Amino acid sequence: MLEKTTRRTFLSLHLAGLMAAVTSPWAFAESEPVPATGQTAVGTGPLVDTEWLKSHLNGPGIVVLDVTSKRIYASGHVPGAIFSAFGRWRVRKGDIPGMLPPVDYLEKLIGSLGIGNDDHVILVPAGWSAGDVGIATRIYWTLKTLGHNRVSILDGGMNAWLSDRKNPVQKTPVTPAPKPFRARFTDSWLATARDVEAALAKGGPQLVDNRPVAQHTGIEKSGSVLAYGTIPGAINIPEEWLLHNGRFRSIAQLRKLHVLLGVKDGPVIHFCNTGHRASVGWFVRSQLLGRRNSRLYDGSMAEWTRLPPESHPVQAKLDIHSVESPKEATK
Repeated sequence: MLEKTTRRTFLSLHLAGLMAAVTSPWAFAESEPVPATGQTAVGTGPLVDTEWLKSHLNGPGIVVLDVTSKRIYASGHVPGAIFSAFGRWRVRKGDIPGMLPPVDYLEKLIGSLGIGNDDHVILVPAGWSAGDVGIATRIYWTLKTLGHNRVSILDGGMNAWLSDRKNPVQKTPVTPAPKPFRARFTDSWLATARDVEAALAKGGPQLVDNRPVAQHTGIEKSGSVLAYGTIPGAINIPEEWLLHNGRFRSIAQLRKLHVLLGVKDGPVIHFCNTGHRASVGWFVRSQLLGRRNSRLYDGSMAEWTRLPPESHPVQAKLDIHSVESPKEATK
């Protein structure tokens, strides 16, 4: 039976994690039935709910991967879930943080988590915010880029799991038995700076900026980015608009939102600061709305703003930083 302290601990630890993330360059700084856009296990698609997961716990070929935090995992997790820290799924390449690691590294990481090529991975985020969910969507994108299609996300994450007191919770850590994993890398979901350059030169694909409005317009910026603003012509769909209380909005709402904001049915490149927020946008459009012509710019604005500005323009729609800020009064 779930203890009240487990739920309180989950909430307090999660809020503490959010406060700590605000000062970090990694900070995020996150219905109606979802149609499957490529079947994984029987009857499943990109999202599963708590009832499905509960009925498939300890099932053959099911690997539950907890992607919350060490403290949240220790306070209580889905029985049998294996913990994996988000930082292990991304690397710094030169000055660019949060990039896709080398394939051989990822093969070893995934195999060490007890995931084989025939296993169906269920990703469990904290589920309190779009930023939490973005951890799961980024790992989902990584697995798909490695050719592993047997992957789903628990909609609502641990927050949804703990909302039903009948759902079991385990506190002891799970040590997986390593398995061989062989990647089948595909660049179908991956965009590079050259792809964005070509999009600007040719007037397409469309560019979608999944950062907050303040960053898109140039009022604020992430510490990982060198310039205020966005790539010219990009449509802004903040990641938090795609979810409500840690769960994805209905397909009808998501589809209408894209239409209202002018996103066409053609190819789209999603970007953000370091490829975290943009993975939420990519997941929604490619996996939930079935637009397979969606790609994620891995380097995003962290890379773009470090490339030669004459060929990699940045536009601040609200350019308040072109004027000098008042100097702090001396005491």
